[in-house]
Amino acid sequence: MLRLISEEGKDDMLARGYSRRQMMRAAMMVGGAAATAFALAPEMAAAQEAEDVKVRISSNECWTGPMPIGLAAFVKTAPTSNRYSPNNERGNLIKAVSQIENVPEDHIMPWPGSNEALVRSIFAFCSPTKSLVQADPSYETMGRAASFLKVPIKNVPLTAAYSHDVKAMSAADANAGVLYVVNPNNVTSHLAAAGKDVLVNRTFSKIFGMAGARVGYVMGRPDLLQKLRLYDGGYLSNMLPVASVACATASLGDKATMAQRRKTLNENRAMTVDFLTKRNFKVIGSSEANMIMVDWKTKSAKDMQAAFRAQGVGIGRSWPTWPNVSRITIGSKQDMEGFMAAFNKVVSA
Repeated sequence: MLRLISEEGKDDMLARGYSRRQMMRAAMMVGGAAATAFALAPEMAAAQEAEDVKVRISSNECWTGPMPIGLAAFVKTAPTSNRYSPNNERGNLIKAVSQIENVPEDHIMPWPGSNEALVRSIFAFCSPTKSLVQADPSYETMGRAASFLKVPIKNVPLTAAYSHDVKAMSAADANAGVLYVVNPNNVTSHLAAAGKDVLVNRTFSKIFGMAGARVGYVMGRPDLLQKLRLYDGGYLSNMLPVASVACATASLGDKATMAQRRKTLNENRAMTVDFLTKRNFKVIGSSEANMIMVDWKTKSAKDMQAAFRAQGVGIGRSWPTWPNVSRITIGSKQDMEGFMAAFNKVVSA
């Protein structure tokens, strides 16, 4: 199993205090062992659980498919998928991202979605003596990877306003390997372009409607990106599905479709929040994302998830620190009307 990690990667991990057992676990991640990959990617479990429901608002997927211009690029490129790189698809994506993000090309590394790069960040920058510091609750991939590798974890509660307590996170461990901030539309990409110790992870899974197409990218200094590719020689970052990459590249320039989808998202989210608020249920924070967090008061989130499922509606998961709170993806108007109809039956039951 250790053969899956490059010799340079092994030397790096040994120098930072990883044991042979920990390196074996890292090799399982690099090798994409099915059980490991599934356990570290919470969206995959939720997606499988939601397959038999009529309304799927559990996995932060977009309610519609890829953008038309992206889908056309996908169809055009698919016949040449017998080649690993028929027309420099990866390079074209990097150029497009560079122009839109205003970040140098050597500061951009494509990945198949976001989870793999998050996992690599743990064993690239954390160690048995360098912890992961994260908010509690947070998106679980990095915490699960750190736990799997037996890396120390420092969980820092959110503030009273449900935002990251960055000062407390910084103080939690002066020798931390990673401070993990999950905040859609944050401005850290400017810090990445400025050469700071920051990696910015983005995915095409949400507004671009490409969750199953698996494309994303990381922005940061070249030396930081090199650490992410150290363990497999850059194999996973380079061996991307070319049709999906072509779809992502074309979609980046479709500002009109993006604006329309954002407008629809905002309208559907406002409609749903208004519905819940009028029924005296709390929506935590003021979301600008494609999901909301709903506090069921005295009712268990797991019980509510099961009750909605019985009505043909798949809602999202909960977190140990918020056992009565569910994540609800914002879908189409029809999706959210289905959620509200199920809500009326579930709550009155």
